[in-house]
Amino acid sequence: MITLYAFPTPNNLKVVLGLEELGLAYDLKAVNIRQGEQKAEAFLALNQNGKVPVLVDSDGSEGELILTESAAILVYLAEKTGHLLPSNGVARARVFEQLFFHASGISPAFGNAGYFQKLAPEPVPAAIERFHGEALRLAGLLDTLLSKQAYVAGDELSIADLAHFGWMWRSAFVGIELNEKPHLNRWYETLLARPSFQKAIQKLTALVP
Repeated sequence: MITLYAFPTPNNLKVVLGLEELGLAYDLKAVNIRQGEQKAEAFLALNQNGKVPVLVDSDGSEGELILTESAAILVYLAEKTGHLLPSNGVARARVFEQLFFHASGISPAFGNAGYFQKLAPEPVPAAIERFHGEALRLAGLLDTLLSKQAYVAGDELSIADLAHFGWMWRSAFVGIELNEKPHLNRWYETLLARPSFQKAIQKLTALVP
């Protein structure tokens, strides 16, 4: 049985997307980071870093597995099921290329852009300009890429798409208008129309009343 400890954020959404898209049974448990539940002793026993998501797979190939970091969880789920990640070759490398681009570029740029625009205790114009500008630049790179292919790693849906989707789901928080980037918007709307994506969003957002 898989248990996922989560909260409605982009990084958590990508894992729920993976579970739904792969058709895996799982139990979703809320960790309210607004109330500091990620600092509770019981949760820190699962992840000393005090962050969600955390996946616990009681039926791992080597016994119970506790896994953190959303990108690592996506790779694990893809390899567990044999879907959403090519087994070898250039196609597999392209998925990892986009997954690492997400982890090193998209996620920190979008996260910081949103924080400094919406959550910082006081305005920091230089930080807003830096991170919002970088988020716009990276979204532009994705838009260009998606003008040439259906999905971010090629012609097939992969875990890299699930990773990118998480932050595009919160693009308004970052101050990015997807309808100004036609290819990126086409990709987003295509994925949003998938029943598994709709179910994942509904389940995750229902964690917090």
